[in-house]
Amino acid sequence: MLGPADSERVAELMRETAAAELLPRFRTLSKEDIREKRPGDVVTVADVAAEQRLASGLAKILPGVAVVGEEAVDRDPGLVGLIARPGEACWVVDPLDGTNNFAAGRDRFAMIVCLVRDTEAVAGWILDVPRGHMAAALKGQGVTLDGRTVRRERPDRPPIGFVGFKVRNEFERQLPDASRRQLGRLSTLSCAGAEYLEILSGRADFNLYRMTKPWDHAAGALMVAEAGGAAERFDGTAYRPDQPLNGGLIAAAHPGTLFEVRALMEAIRLPLLAGLPKG
Repeated sequence: MLGPADSERVAELMRETAAAELLPRFRTLSKEDIREKRPGDVVTVADVAAEQRLASGLAKILPGVAVVGEEAVDRDPGLVGLIARPGEACWVVDPLDGTNNFAAGRDRFAMIVCLVRDTEAVAGWILDVPRGHMAAALKGQGVTLDGRTVRRERPDRPPIGFVGFKVRNEFERQLPDASRRQLGRLSTLSCAGAEYLEILSGRADFNLYRMTKPWDHAAGALMVAEAGGAAERFDGTAYRPDQPLNGGLIAAAHPGTLFEVRALMEAIRLPLLAGLPKG
């Protein structure tokens, strides 16, 4: 089991990697440094270099534990199956979450690392690279943000959340005014890691995603649970990083907030969610 000293080693590795591979390249990329993996999904030389450095450093912290990195999975999709191995452990790594923001010179990007053991997230770290904020969680031991323990209470205002533009438009279009007022501001940062840190800080309360890539959500889902909240799929089952990517996700820092958001989502018809698995 990973202890506090090893947790700090992971955090320091992330800070060092960000300082060496990400920040020097921010707003200095050439066109040749950016390519599309698929339409709308870009990767940069910074993603690749950061993932390689993280993989090397994590291998020293827990020798023999496999690394499932976003860019490695893009090259070899079969690697994602390592997350689902019963009784085994692996690191799940997003070296640069919010690559589109990074490539466009927008300062909303993060680095995410999660340790999965026996198909469950047992430790997670999120670094807000431009601002230096760091969240860390160990399963059953709580979550900290910049070294301070986080425990969120239910907000005394309409919950503020992060949803994609298309889903937000459906909320705006279909919800009656009285129901819409049950929700606060809805937006997106186009960076899951940054959104989870906003939830932990108390500046936001929930997020909602249709697709749930484990390198985006495994660490953050653990963190909201350790802060007193929960992360569930759209079918109501608890989120796990080994689940299908299209099961949807609602993560909230308080169970009451999650219940509110789920009730509003189920009250309207979201064509974008049609066909999602029910079990």
